[in-house]
Amino acid sequence: MAESRDDLETKPKLEAGGLAEGGGVIAEGVDDEPVEANRRDYSGWRLSLMAWFAGLYAAFHMAALNGISIERWTGVELPLLPTFPMETWNFRIVHVAGALLLGFAMFAGRAFAEDASKGTRAVDGLSWAFAVVGLVSLGTALSFSIEIANGAMWNGMDPGIRGREIWWFGAPLLAATAGGIVLSWVHRHPRGGFAAPDIVLGICALSVAVYLITIYGTLMRNSTGTPFAPIGISLAAVAGVALILELTRRVAGLALVVISGIFLVYVFTGQFLPGFLNSPAISWERFFSQVYTDAGILGPTTAVSSTYIILFIIFAAFLSASKVGDYFVNFAFAAAGRSRGGPAKVAIFASGLMGMINGTSAGNVVATGSLTIPLMKKVGYKSTTAGAVEAAASTGGQIMPPIMGAGAFIMAEITGIPYTEIALAAIIPAILYFVSIYFMVDFEAAKLGMRGMREDELPKFRKMARQVYLFLPIVILIGALFMGYSVIRAGTLATLSAAVVSWLTPYRMGLRQIGRAFELAGIMSIQIIAVCACAGIIVGVIALTGIGARFSSLLLGIAGASELLALFFAMCIAIMLGMGMPTTAAYAVAASVVAPGLTNLGIEPLTAHFFVFYFAVVSAITPPVALASYAAAGISGANPMATSMASFKIGITAFVVPFMFFYNSALLMDGTWPEIGRAVLTATAGVYLLSAAVQGWFLGGRIAWWLQIALGVVALFMIEGGIVTDLIGIGGAAAIWAVQRFVRPDPDMPRAARGTGSRR
Repeated sequence: MAESRDDLETKPKLEAGGLAEGGGVIAEGVDDEPVEANRRDYSGWRLSLMAWFAGLYAAFHMAALNGISIERWTGVELPLLPTFPMETWNFRIVHVAGALLLGFAMFAGRAFAEDASKGTRAVDGLSWAFAVVGLVSLGTALSFSIEIANGAMWNGMDPGIRGREIWWFGAPLLAATAGGIVLSWVHRHPRGGFAAPDIVLGICALSVAVYLITIYGTLMRNSTGTPFAPIGISLAAVAGVALILELTRRVAGLALVVISGIFLVYVFTGQFLPGFLNSPAISWERFFSQVYTDAGILGPTTAVSSTYIILFIIFAAFLSASKVGDYFVNFAFAAAGRSRGGPAKVAIFASGLMGMINGTSAGNVVATGSLTIPLMKKVGYKSTTAGAVEAAASTGGQIMPPIMGAGAFIMAEITGIPYTEIALAAIIPAILYFVSIYFMVDFEAAKLGMRGMREDELPKFRKMARQVYLFLPIVILIGALFMGYSVIRAGTLATLSAAVVSWLTPYRMGLRQIGRAFELAGIMSIQIIAVCACAGIIVGVIALTGIGARFSSLLLGIAGASELLALFFAMCIAIMLGMGMPTTAAYAVAASVVAPGLTNLGIEPLTAHFFVFYFAVVSAITPPVALASYAAAGISGANPMATSMASFKIGITAFVVPFMFFYNSALLMDGTWPEIGRAVLTATAGVYLLSAAVQGWFLGGRIAWWLQIALGVVALFMIEGGIVTDLIGIGGAAAIWAVQRFVRPDPDMPRAARGTGSRR
């Protein structure tokens, strides 16, 4: 299962040969997993140990979700192994604890020491002391488990039990957690070894999990949030929250950690704030006894990450092992590479295909952008534009059904709407988004007089068409879902089909490759699990303080003056909450704060949640915090802020589409087929006109600035969706065409009038 870091740290590159035999330029390495700067580089027995741990962690989820157990197969009772199906809370606790253990072992708390001799001995000594303290807590938790298993009755109010929970479990746990986190910030360690502070944090994660599984297995689960809750639950939750925040910082940056910190501070300061921000006083014991339950960390976000998200990460890992991602990109090159500005159009198709599986916009940029961005620059796009196109296309992958970067599954969990209904509703908005980006890059290529790539530079389309069976896992996934299979069963079938299809390629998956795929899935899952658990903290705060309900009242008040103003306000809040966060967490948080307010306005739940979801997604290309744009700028070499502004411009339709389906629900498949068909045609025309207005290119030529403004207005009429507005839009577009065709206003007229001459 294990491979060296040199095998992993690869980027997509341009080479001849491979899947696209006979072609000039093909994608290779798109499926290879990028290695983060703070990921450890193990070798020898350490590499084998972590590979097996990661692989077994992912395989455990596949077995648990499908009810597979060795005991059921063999009839032999193995007490150390879990039996399936597992109790829901226990499964989620193990899910989070396993990610913490794997995450602290794989990702360092700070930069690595260049020289092994620079490891901090004093920090190591303190770390081992804290490890002993952590083991005291873990041993106490295990002793509680043994006592309860032997019939001891647990009473959180008993002074003797309470004293043991505080001084033998909670105090050592908090001390070890705080010590391990702080020491990990100052510890310098070579990249290839285990770090002592991270071992401490792993012990603490185990202690939290053992205690909570033990206590939640008794009647004490029903006491959370009451004075009868054992103090140990609150202490374990404090440590668990700190561990989740620290791992999130390591794998996803500070943005989500800072937002979570603000919400946590709000819990205890809300009573002092004015207006709708005022909240009732909440004691720390009450809050933390509830936050590590299904009202918070173990709630909807972890429910989805422990089922659907981990399942589709495994699916993506199997596709990666069979090199299907390379085929997706090569197929896009063969189909679109010859058109003007071809690499930009390849980026649209390839990023859409890869992005619906990849759970983050920035991750999708890294996967496909290192191939498409250099090629865009090669055919004439500026560095800024090349990065912006990739960022906008990769972000769009998050709204592409059937997987939608896992957002569809969280939406189904939160709303109770069937997944298949959500996936169907997402089709037209996703098409409109990608069509608009296509128009934007096509008009840009036309303005710059770009060519496509030569035939000898591209994979052979006939060769790609003969390998179309590599789309089979995606087809099986979609087919199984719409045949009525559960998401888990459909995902499992698609995963198995990826292994079968690999036998029709040079990358056949045997037992070793399957093990490698599970290992890859375990490592890939760390970030999204940490992010979902961290988002669960915010969801818990919102639920326990009632801020969501008060925000809904605020929206209702604004809607009394103007419904459009209320929607605009909701859009701004969703974008701000999503800035700097991966898609899944961005939507989960925004859905908890904004969506209830929209539904209270009388908006259908599906429309309200899609409205929030879109803006949470496009926060990845919205300045000033645009993660996808910044990732693209790192590859293109352009200015990050300029790239984010350009990607905002290219993806401008995504900021209009939610208003489109709010005013015309036929775009969410809600209506008769004639209504849906007319909505699609007029919305596509509106998107075309809006793209033409933004780019200043209409029907084969540049247009004057005042015609750009007129086109933008006409586009909004077409987008609104009513019959009268559609007729106004059609008439306006025809009038603009007539002016452009017969009057031919000079697009450079303002410059010419000042005597500056025409632009080139």
